[in-house]
Order: sequence, then C-alpha cells, then structure tokens
Amino acid sequence: MELKHLRSFLAVAERLSFIRAAEHLHLSQPALSSQIQNLEEELRVTLFFRTRRVVRLTPEGEVFVEEARATLARAEQAIVRVQKASRGEVGHLRIAFVSSAALEIVPRIVSTVRRKLPQVSLEIRNMRTSVQLQGLRDGTVDIGFVRLPLQHEDLNLRVINREPFAIVLPKSHPLAKRARVRLSDLRDELFVAYGRQWAPGFFDSIIRLCTDAGFSPNIVQETGEMFTAVALVAAGVGIAILPRAIVLAQRGDVVFKTLPLSLGVSEIAIATRKDRETPLLRSFLGIATDRSL
Repeated sequence: MELKHLRSFLAVAERLSFIRAAEHLHLSQPALSSQIQNLEEELRVTLFFRTRRVVRLTPEGEVFVEEARATLARAEQAIVRVQKASRGEVGHLRIAFVSSAALEIVPRIVSTVRRKLPQVSLEIRNMRTSVQLQGLRDGTVDIGFVRLPLQHEDLNLRVINREPFAIVLPKSHPLAKRARVRLSDLRDELFVAYGRQWAPGFFDSIIRLCTDAGFSPNIVQETGEMFTAVALVAAGVGIAILPRAIVLAQRGDVVFKTLPLSLGVSEIAIATRKDRETPLLRSFLGIATDRSL
C-alpha cells in the first residue's frame, strides 16, 4: 500500500466523484480508477459502491476513511519531524557540567536553548571533568562543560569562558589586608587544591603558577569541588588559587586577590566527540557559542 493510494482514496471519498477527484489530483480518470482498484484488491474489500450516476462509500470504505486520514497525518508528521531533525531542531541531549559552570554559563545557555529549540529535551547533570571525559568516550554524555586545560584527541573543545585566577585567603590572614599579593608571597603557606584526580590539567596549571614563582606549593588538602575549597579556606585549613568567579559567588570569611592576566587564565570549554557531531549538536553549539547571548 502506498501513500498515493490513500490520497487517491480520500479524494474520491470526500468528493464522491471519480471525475472531480481525478481533476483535483491531476490524474486521468482511468489512472485513478486503477489505483482504487489496486487498493481494493490489496485490502480484499470493496471501498466504493459505484454506478454511472452514483458513487458512495461502502461500510468498509467508511471505516477506512478514518484510518487513511490518520495514516496520512502520521506520515506528514514523520516528514516534518525528520526535516526538523536534519536541521537540528528535535531530539535529546545529555549535558554534563562542572559546578563552576553552573554559576552563570550553563543556566544562560540552557535557557536560550529551551527557548529556541522547544522540541529538544535536555538531560543535565553535574560531573567533574574527569567523569565527563569518560562519559564522552563511552557515549553516555553528548556535551560536556569542562575545565581546561586538558588534551583529548577524540574531542572538539570550544572555549566559552576565560577568567583570571585569584588567591583565596581567610579574612584573618596577614596577607588579606595587602592591596596586592604576589605568588612569591605564598611560598610558606599551606594550600587547599582542586585535586588532580578530578581535573588534572587545572591542578597542573596551579602547580605551574607556583613553580614559575619559585616554589612548590605545600598542599595539605585536596577536594573535588571548588566551592568546598573556598569553604576550607574560610575554615582556616589553608589558602587556594582558584578561578575568580568561584570566589565572587561566595559569601563568608574569605577575601581574594586577583592575579594579573599575564600569569594566565582559567578556561571553561564545551567538549564534544569529533565523530558524533550531529545536526542537533551543531544547533546547540551554534547557540552556546553565540557571543550575543
């Protein structure tokens, strides 16, 4: 059974005239009659009672009208949906993000995506960078908001946020009252660090900042959450070097001293698999990287 046969059947059923139906379909009357005959043979029922003067639906034909309309409607819906899929307008995305991206970056992008792509469902989960990388590799994550630096041959990385580093100090710390604190001033301090096992690239960048300043940091506590690192600083466990936005979002017994941009910046990127960039992914990325957001 072909869709054209259903359209021909409905044209006749709605007009109760082979002549008018043929004109509507731009077919010859013999061609239309042949299509209806083929359809009746396939269904093994008579759909129309017809004489030279009268055409009317049989009881079987009346039942088939509703089914034919429903089938054509579903077919048209499928066509519309697959065309939207080719344009990246429908589907489901599994998105992971580091906690620090939840402050502003992810909410802003997700809100825009929901508005511009209302037929796309989003599954959003908080994950550390190392867990995101595994999810991207095994296909359980489509898009990751990761903290750089990192290297992965199978990934495309698009930087969407850059910010300076900041030294985080308890308010009671002797350096807290200084207008400017240099990295070399931290030589004898105890450090709280965002652990290497969760974000090795970021951890290494902090170590590099310190070694470039002439010392190796004395790390007494590692944590898997940057916000926890701030809390530990407030509790007097040690000091920390973190992206400035993390500290700006905090309230409590800490102060921060922004480091010069010349020492480097902390970056967040969108990570996707190179071999899995579908039209839907490209639509998401187009919105996420739009600088006018």
